[in-house]
Amino acid sequence: MNQSKSQYEIFRQKVHIIIYGTSTKAGRLFDLILLGLILLSVVLVMMETVASFDLKYHSELVFLEWSITIFFTLEYFLRIISINKPWKYIFSFYGIIDLLAILPMYMSIFFVGTSIFSVVRSLRLLRLFKILNHPQFTNQSVQLKQAINASRGKIVVFIYFVLIITIIIGSIMYVVEGKESGFTSIPASIYWTIVTLTTVGYGDISPVTPLGQFIASFVMILGYGIIAVPTGIVTAEIAKNSQKPSTNSQNPCVGCGAEDYPIKANFCHNCGHEL
Repeated sequence: MNQSKSQYEIFRQKVHIIIYGTSTKAGRLFDLILLGLILLSVVLVMMETVASFDLKYHSELVFLEWSITIFFTLEYFLRIISINKPWKYIFSFYGIIDLLAILPMYMSIFFVGTSIFSVVRSLRLLRLFKILNHPQFTNQSVQLKQAINASRGKIVVFIYFVLIITIIIGSIMYVVEGKESGFTSIPASIYWTIVTLTTVGYGDISPVTPLGQFIASFVMILGYGIIAVPTGIVTAEIAKNSQKPSTNSQNPCVGCGAEDYPIKANFCHNCGHEL
């Protein structure tokens, strides 16, 4: 004889469907509301740093911050009680971020100024990837991940090469310019090289001798090429992967006619019919 579920088990099941069911209408609505509150909380934290705005609307900001914190707290505990293995969520990446999102406001009761750390809630915007759980977005993210993994070795070698270049040029600039021009040490000269090579150009250190200015001009031109290299490496891998067929358009599903299922798939993602 089947034992009927308790009210608590039914409640856990419903909460699980709403919070974790990103493919359900209620789950997507919940995630959209959650994202809206995350955006609002980040905006509130930023506006608190505007002195004139905070002075005028301080009470309203505090009220909204606490309202959002209470909502996030309830959501955090509901996530824990609605799954069979709570520790798996608590120590996961999203679980740690969710906990860090609610701690600052409670800590502000005992420590002044800790509420500003509520800006960590912006990391929860990563949940957007779970909402966009569509085959098209999933396929694009997989291609990007594969391209980055395939380019990893080349990028590491390139960064090593750039590191050597910056050390050499920084050492040369220290000898050419000297302490009188602001190049007080080799580390300071390497800092100037990195700033110039990345085309940032703070201007706090600048060469004054003709030879130093010539080297600086060379570094500036070299910087444009260096910036383009990693982009070219990853782009080439993306183009290579995009040429590989990842979906089957030759043999549509007999159940629903879908053609965009992976080649190695055994069942149609649209209707579940065996392929």
